[in-house]
Amino acid sequence: MAVVAGACFASFGHDARAQAPESWNGDRVLELVDQAQAVRSSVAVDSAFQSYRGEARGYVYFFIDRPDSDERTLVKADQVALDLFWRAPNETRQRIVGLRDEKVLPTNIRYHLDHLTVVQDDFGDFIRLGDGDEVEEVHHPIGPAGRSHYDYLLADSLSISYGSGPEEIRVYEVSVRPQNYEAPGFIGSIYIDRDTGAIVRMNFTFTPSSYVDPYLDYIRISLDNSLWDGRYWLPYRQEAELRRELPVLDFLAGSIIRGRFEIGQYEFNAEIPRQAWLTRGVSAASEEERRAFSFTRGLFDDLEAEGLSSSTTIEDIRAQASQVIGQRYLSGLSPLRLHLGAASDALRHNRAEGAYFGGGLTLRPGGDVLLRTSLGYAYGRGEGAASISASGGPGRITPKVRAYWNDVLDMGQTQGASRLVNSLGSSFGIQDYTDPYFAQGMSLSFSSGEASAPAVTLLMERHESAEDVVSEVPGVDARRVKRIDDGVLVALNVMRAIEIPGAGQLTANAKLGRLGEHTFGTLLGEAKWRGVSMQEGRRIDLSVVAGVTSEGTPQQGLFLLGGRGTLPGHSYRDFAGTRFWLASSEVNLPLRWPLLSFRAFAAAGGTYFGERVLVDLLPDRWPGSGRGGLRGSVGIGVALGWDVIRLDMARGVGAGGGWEFIFSVAPQFRDWL
Repeated sequence: MAVVAGACFASFGHDARAQAPESWNGDRVLELVDQAQAVRSSVAVDSAFQSYRGEARGYVYFFIDRPDSDERTLVKADQVALDLFWRAPNETRQRIVGLRDEKVLPTNIRYHLDHLTVVQDDFGDFIRLGDGDEVEEVHHPIGPAGRSHYDYLLADSLSISYGSGPEEIRVYEVSVRPQNYEAPGFIGSIYIDRDTGAIVRMNFTFTPSSYVDPYLDYIRISLDNSLWDGRYWLPYRQEAELRRELPVLDFLAGSIIRGRFEIGQYEFNAEIPRQAWLTRGVSAASEEERRAFSFTRGLFDDLEAEGLSSSTTIEDIRAQASQVIGQRYLSGLSPLRLHLGAASDALRHNRAEGAYFGGGLTLRPGGDVLLRTSLGYAYGRGEGAASISASGGPGRITPKVRAYWNDVLDMGQTQGASRLVNSLGSSFGIQDYTDPYFAQGMSLSFSSGEASAPAVTLLMERHESAEDVVSEVPGVDARRVKRIDDGVLVALNVMRAIEIPGAGQLTANAKLGRLGEHTFGTLLGEAKWRGVSMQEGRRIDLSVVAGVTSEGTPQQGLFLLGGRGTLPGHSYRDFAGTRFWLASSEVNLPLRWPLLSFRAFAAAGGTYFGERVLVDLLPDRWPGSGRGGLRGSVGIGVALGWDVIRLDMARGVGAGGGWEFIFSVAPQFRDWL
């Protein structure tokens, strides 16, 4: 049995013979490429090396994401076990001996075979993915035609240190770019062993014309080889990520397939069963045998340890590609598409706008730069609305500037219902779960892909009270529209996510603003904990949220509690204050998972004004009793279809409490609607 130590890459400084960064296709780097090509094409690198067998174990995840919010939702998880075979000169076989999966949300996805297997030969002379449906034929940069299609740069010299001993092996990092960017091609880095010319690592993506599937945004791949028995560079770790979106519509959501495999347990010159060579490429054990395979790790163990965020390696591929080709367009999607931030951006209804119709365009001129525009018209109000935003640029800090006119905003710190559910309730005269007002202005924000990094937003906008434009008798047919403090708001907002004990997360939000002659500050924090068994559909959620705002805060900055989203069973947003707290818990137990689950929930909270004069804050024209004190809610319900649709019955506890029926969708989908 072969033994290999875990390898790590560490910067060793530039080699004395390395060219300057601007020196592409220098003599030294072309020597390295020729040496690596010779090693790959050699029929027998070692005459004593005739065969091997090994094992690969990995996970494949399918999930949906919102790149504007870094929110990811798992749809399906697969766990795979493979037996690997190789014999000289270069015949490979793989056999799927274990395979199990679990759907967290409904899907009918079927993977291409190479999503469930590993790469044994560094892709050969041509890189082909998805049986040619994703990438058809891209020349390998270390293949026989590599120098005819690519430019090479000796970017760095690195060392690989092994935990089993003091020995360090030197490798060169070679950056690769296509000579013709418009043709299918490889973009990335190749790490070559200084002594043998063997490929140690490949991190790469592709030019846009490489993608056959028009839904593909990008494919990023990392292949790690390691030195086994001190002689053989063979696969050790592999990772791939494929992202898709609608080719004609930017809907702020995409799907991602991510695979992560580890390869090991090599046996060299081992006797390989004859039946392993009776089939070509990949074979599989029977479904019964695959399901019965004894995995040493759980189906969701890797996910619980690593999460759904892209690994550092995958993120680095994007950065390396940008360094190699500059601010060129890297996505396989069309640079110009229709744009909807949410389903309700196309059609919605509320009592301040009436029926609203809209749409927009997305333009990606190059690199990470993204332009979005939207236009709409509120028929009940008889006015239009528009916005334009620009984001992206080099570096890890992403700036975004946005200008908007007649944006409809909602009072309160918690969304009562998705805009789509709210539109249904409002249009049928049931209830409008917004307290709307309008804003015109500009904002500038800075954010980072790092979860712990703060997000900073500067804004200047004019606030304008809304009117009820749908009721025949305003305030009688529908819940009265709350008046706000009109004027120009200038504000600075800082938000940061912090990990807290118990595997929880605290989201802290600080705001300093001035409206009219009043300066105010607001602090808001929300702590969340989740215990979940994805395989069985069990889930426990706990959250505590609290906030305080200063005396100068405008009426639209007050904290609101009551009804769905906060304290169901009480009048909707009937409790206001400059201070508040809310604690809630929720349990989801499968009855017939994934079709039906039982839900139970409870909440308690209160709002307070302290020493402020309530009548000055909440005049008669601003509905809301403002009654402080402790209130609570309890309820039960059912969740349908992977906990997507929820039907709940709640009872308010305390003065004014009653029964309330609630139809809603899972929180992770509300922003999409």
